[in-house]
Amino acid sequence: MAALLEVRDLVVEFPTRRGTLRALDEVSFDIAPGEVLGVVGESGAGKSMTGAAIIGLLEPPGRIAGGSISLRGQRIDNLSRREMRRIRGKRIGAIFQDPLTTLNPLYTVGRQLTETMQTHLDIDAAEARRRAIGWLEMVGIPAAAERIDAYPHQFSGGMRQRVVIALALCAEPEMVVADEPTTALDVSIQAQVIALLKRLTREKGTSVMLITHDMGVIAETADRVAVMYAGRVAEIGPVRSVVKAASHPYSAGLMASIPPLSHRVEHLPQIDGAMPRLTAIPTGCAYNPRCPHVFDRCKVERPELLPANETRAACWLFDSHAPRERAHV
Repeated sequence: MAALLEVRDLVVEFPTRRGTLRALDEVSFDIAPGEVLGVVGESGAGKSMTGAAIIGLLEPPGRIAGGSISLRGQRIDNLSRREMRRIRGKRIGAIFQDPLTTLNPLYTVGRQLTETMQTHLDIDAAEARRRAIGWLEMVGIPAAAERIDAYPHQFSGGMRQRVVIALALCAEPEMVVADEPTTALDVSIQAQVIALLKRLTREKGTSVMLITHDMGVIAETADRVAVMYAGRVAEIGPVRSVVKAASHPYSAGLMASIPPLSHRVEHLPQIDGAMPRLTAIPTGCAYNPRCPHVFDRCKVERPELLPANETRAACWLFDSHAPRERAHV
């Protein structure tokens, strides 16, 4: 099946007085129609930056300095702001962590939904309102026909996030970039939002790029997962393979830090050190100062994504020319 979204060697840079900082460094991945790709990593790994680049909302002076982003074979990274606005909403929806940054407090949720649909779909006001009520019902807003004329502040945080999901999906986009959509919600509402996203991808065939630091959300929702570190993809593969048997030492460290449900442990493993700043990315593999498996090559040569068991990992441990005893984690 042809990819819906193709990201190839994406580079995002920030010019500063001290020089140019590279926030994303040749990031590549695909998302298939109807697929949920989870994107995980520590704060500063480049997850949200990747999502912002895809939907054309990079904060200045950030800019795409290399690579390409294609939607169904059409490049979208080189479009004008006006052209990108036509794609954003109609073909790519966005769900952000804080619904108050998405919803206009001065407009009713119904007006925001109907205006979005009438902007992108060829429907009249009556049909837009009928569909808006249907979307609110679909995302689990009780008494949707009465609450459609309420303002955002009249909804709870969980309900506002449901409205944001309806707003992202009401123009029936081909894909949605969901950036930490459940972080601000309590656990029970998180579970409902996850179930909702899964149902909508199944029923509508929508692709989702799900950005989060919560591996529980990824394990429950995603088909594949990309683990990011210091502006690059460290590992990408089926979610079960990464969760159960991660290949990259960084991915393995992240998975080991998740508390098991089957038994109690006194201490969880942790990854020593911290994510490097953009001004101090190490030579070679960016993870080498923290890696328990580091060897000389890691400090001088940067690895590309290599076949690694059932995934692909940017790690010299999986180089076919490496000594056999090193080729495991």
